[in-house]
Order: sequence, then C-alpha cells, then structure tokens
Amino acid sequence: MSDPFFEEPRKKPKLVHEIGQDLAAISIAELDERIAALKDEIQRLEAEKAKKSAVMAAADGLFKSR
Repeated sequence: MSDPFFEEPRKKPKLVHEIGQDLAAISIAELDERIAALKDEIQRLEAEKAKKSAVMAAADGLFKSR
C-alpha cells in the first residue's frame, strides 16, 4: 500500500545519447537510431521555440500598442 504523503522517486528516462559520449563501441545501426532520435528532439525543440516566439510576439504587440 502506498502512502499518499510519500512521493516515490521519479525514474529518469533512459538517455538515448549523451553529448560528448565516446562513440567508438557503438554500431552503425545504433548510431542511426541515435541520429533519428536527436533529429526528432531538434524538431520538438524548434516547435516549442516557435510556440514561445508566437506568445512573445503577441505579448509585445499587446503592450507596445498602448
């Protein structure tokens, strides 16, 4: 039975790739998987940046018009 006041530690997601990691022992197939995962992450970051830029532009427009 779990205690509602005790928060269980969150599991960290498995890292697909660590920046600067030694790549010598990694297969070509695994390199391809990591490249795909990093490209997906770049797209996710760019989408979030675009959303935040739109919010910032809307806020700037709202406050500059006064």
